[in-house]
Amino acid sequence: MKNFINEFKAFISRGNVMDMAVGIIIGGAFTAIVTSLVEDIITPIIGMIGGFDFSSFVVTVNNSKIAVGNFINAVINFLLIAFVLFSIIKAMNKAAAVVKKPEEPAAPTTKICPYCKSEINIEATKCPCCTSDL
Repeated sequence: MKNFINEFKAFISRGNVMDMAVGIIIGGAFTAIVTSLVEDIITPIIGMIGGFDFSSFVVTVNNSKIAVGNFINAVINFLLIAFVLFSIIKAMNKAAAVVKKPEEPAAPTTKICPYCKSEINIEATKCPCCTSDL
């Protein structure tokens, strides 16, 4: 039993497990923010403009009610949430690109032999292909 507990402790304290746990917690909090933004701000604004609410649209088949309107509302909410997430991620990527420092080009590791035009190590003093002194 002690070995099992030690293995579990080693598993849970690995970096990627902790990173995943933090990501899930942050994702849950972010989901609440985006959902509130869509449901409390964007959807009412759209409702004022166009009055979109399909929840009362119901189809009755053999005395069974099929709430097609709720499905349409769910699809619209999904599209709104996807659009808001896309906009937020696009803005964050743009901000990260502005802040990111340009990478310096790596120093060359090869050069071209002036005689045979083959690619050789930059520190070579003799070409391994044509044996010319460089």
